Amino acid sequence: MDLSNINVEGLDFTIPTLGPGKRPSPVNLSNHRGDMIANFVRDDEYIIFDIRAKAGATVEYTRKQLIERAGPRESIFFNPDKVHAAVVTCGGLCPGLNDVIRSLVHALWYQYGVRKISGIRYGYRGFLPEFDHPFVQLKPETVMNIQRLGGTVLGSSRGHGERTSEIVDRIEMEGINQLYTIGGDGTQRGTLRIAEEVERRGLNVAVVGVPKTIDNDLSFIEKSFGFETAVSEAVQAVADAHIEAENAVNGIGLVKLMGREAGFITASTAISSRDANFVLVPELRFDLEGENGFLTHLEKRLAKRGHALIIVAEGAGQEHLSSGGGFDASGNKKFGDIGLFLKDCITNYFREKKIEINLKYIDPSYTIRARVSNPIDSIYCARLGTNAVHAAMSGRTKMLVSNVNDTFVHIPTELAIAKRNCIDPESDLWRDVIEATGQPHLMLNR
Repeated sequence: MDLSNINVEGLDFTIPTLGPGKRPSPVNLSNHRGDMIANFVRDDEYIIFDIRAKAGATVEYTRKQLIERAGPRESIFFNPDKVHAAVVTCGGLCPGLNDVIRSLVHALWYQYGVRKISGIRYGYRGFLPEFDHPFVQLKPETVMNIQRLGGTVLGSSRGHGERTSEIVDRIEMEGINQLYTIGGDGTQRGTLRIAEEVERRGLNVAVVGVPKTIDNDLSFIEKSFGFETAVSEAVQAVADAHIEAENAVNGIGLVKLMGREAGFITASTAISSRDANFVLVPELRFDLEGENGFLTHLEKRLAKRGHALIIVAEGAGQEHLSSGGGFDASGNKKFGDIGLFLKDCITNYFREKKIEINLKYIDPSYTIRARVSNPIDSIYCARLGTNAVHAAMSGRTKMLVSNVNDTFVHIPTELAIAKRNCIDPESDLWRDVIEATGQPHLMLNR
């Protein structure tokens, strides 16, 4: 995530609660420093979001500007014997979904003694009677070893989160009082609506989200799970494309990666691989032809080195496509296929110039999404899930679990979905992409 373009002034990081915690937590921790036993997190433990500083400056923070630390509280809101927790996975697939499910179940079962945990099948539609998807009862035995599988054992789907009243009807009918939603921007918008409807009905239901967006584009979420795995898999695809390009006359490797409105996977892959010559992302427009257009720079690269490697995010260059438009069931914009478009543009451009090229196009998107999470992501998923349970058991709601400045924290759902996080072209991240690729800062004919 690029934090450089976020202004926190005027924002409120306060997390709503269902009420004060009046029950002692069953989690076996200490409340004393120095006894070599892990500690509870106090309600007055916060961190700051913006850690940049100026020498000699004095800064005072209001409560609203401080971000609440995640973790187990000494007192909890819910009686574990009365908890009916529900877990739902929504949207597209992503490495780590099963890791999060397993972590939620283990934390509920082993740390708090919750014995009623329902898995909701195929996203929000699992709450709706016409789809007839029975709930799955989740126990440690049912989630054993699922972290070794790609996808989600609960299934997933897009949409239906707008059917708030019907979803809450089912929540109320089933006696669910903790809802854990694993999903991205569209899912969490639905989550917020559910939490608001629950509140209107006066129900004590904690609604806690675990942010899942492989594009890493939710605000105040420094890193969403699955991102590390996506980059590591993308690096291999780029390496293959580079080999193909190097071993052909005027070889061109073209790789399309995920990134609808944010190019974080593409940028991180380029920095990691150091093989890319051009990186095209949604945040930066580019011209195709003309003196400073992309195709002109590509031609110069071939003339100089005899091969080239291009990485493009799926949402880049949409201004050049006539296809696309509208929205999918999750409320995401529908995009045209920039990868195939560039493949044809490059082929036609060099054919007209009678320059021989050998272009290989690779789109590993769905193979990446279906991968099992790598160890870094798996650890991250486990900690996200555990902290989500701690938050819900303490009565917190309308929030996501996040990691900010290397600390697990609570972020209000409303803030996380207010604006998509994107690459700042003037940031350190994009500067490093330019240094890794050697491409022009801008490819526009002004």
